[in-house]
Amino acid sequence: MTDTSVMLEQVRQHWEYIAKDIDRSHEMYHEDAVLEFPQSGERFEGLATFKEWRAQYPAKLRFRIRRMTAREDLVVVECSISYDDGPWQLGVQLLNFRDDRVIRERIYVMEGWDAPGWRAPWRAATPADPPA
Repeated sequence: MTDTSVMLEQVRQHWEYIAKDIDRSHEMYHEDAVLEFPQSGERFEGLATFKEWRAQYPAKLRFRIRRMTAREDLVVVECSISYDDGPWQLGVQLLNFRDDRVIRERIYVMEGWDAPGWRAPWRAATPADPPA
């Protein structure tokens, strides 16, 4: 089992370098890691495979980390992402660790929606995203 503070630090480094330094941003993965996008049905096997397509990514990306939570061998990242300065979309990244490296990553990205008015009497104020 990996120390959760070590896992969180590796994930923080990943997000810090993802759009700047492809090698540093991928240091947290095992060579046989798997990356999945369940919404599109895509699965990429092996670090070299998804590291290469990320290096070729055609869009300008901006990110906001909302929250990171770590438990035993799992880190969950709640984030927002903008493609080519478009609208912010919500994202969730699930990272399974084996020992001290990521063995499986699943990414979900979706558009937000306006809350229905009828629930207003019961809802609490929502904290704002941190600045970009």
